[in-house]
Amino acid sequence: MKPAAVIEVPLRWVDLDAQGHVNNAIIADYLQEARVRFLLEGANAALLGNGTLVVGHQVEYLAPVEFRNEPVEVRLWVGDVGASRFTIGYQVVQGGVVAARARTLLCVFDFGTGRPRRMTPDERAWFTDHSGPLEPLRPLGSWRPGERAHTAPLTVRWTDLDAYGHVNNVRFFDFVAEARVHMSSEADPAGNRMSAAGGAGYLWMVVRQDVDYLAQLDHRLEPYQSRVAVAEIGRTSMTLVAEVTDPLAGTVHARARSVLVCGDRSGRPIPVPDDLRHGLETWPAEPV
Repeated sequence: MKPAAVIEVPLRWVDLDAQGHVNNAIIADYLQEARVRFLLEGANAALLGNGTLVVGHQVEYLAPVEFRNEPVEVRLWVGDVGASRFTIGYQVVQGGVVAARARTLLCVFDFGTGRPRRMTPDERAWFTDHSGPLEPLRPLGSWRPGERAHTAPLTVRWTDLDAYGHVNNVRFFDFVAEARVHMSSEADPAGNRMSAAGGAGYLWMVVRQDVDYLAQLDHRLEPYQSRVAVAEIGRTSMTLVAEVTDPLAGTVHARARSVLVCGDRSGRPIPVPDDLRHGLETWPAEPV
């Protein structure tokens, strides 16, 4: 099916991580850039100003994105359109290669009442005119960090906020990565940094990341908390579940599921090291 839009997003040198590729969290930033431009150039541009919230992301990473002077291409489709919600599908393409597939579920939100609102007939018609079937992504199961989850303080920076005055949805990918690194570095100090992990003979590659947004996150001086646990460990991969929580109020602001593959220096999958496997079993997740 022909995309509803094809949008070019320039790369920045600071988008790269320690492995020399665009960081997995930055891919979500590219999706946001494409989505915002798609809305601003259409009849529903006012929705961005009145309030459109991201309910959830699903991102599947298929190939690394390298730094180049040429922009990446984001192909965008509109999927299901409901009374107040709609789904956007994407492909991130570099040099003709699909590097990522993704889905974003959004809702139209009234900040005055603090509740979702129904789209007007004209708003819904514009999305419906662009909509079509989207290829689904494999479900990752339902998990939550258990009582034995790994915990770490999480500080929100002022620059994490978006135009609505809340933490931008993309920043949660960073929060989940920080939580994951804190836990894995305690399980195996050699994996504390990508460069150190490379010296140990293995690297972690994120191949899938889903984030569900449950409550808005505000800036404050007191730290929030990240909680992360191991849902499954396979021969060469593992699935982690993480939460961003408010330890003062007990609120869960977001929950994420991440699938990582253990690879050698060339990126080929290898068995998860026994020492790391045993260490990560210290923090088991619970099925929901």
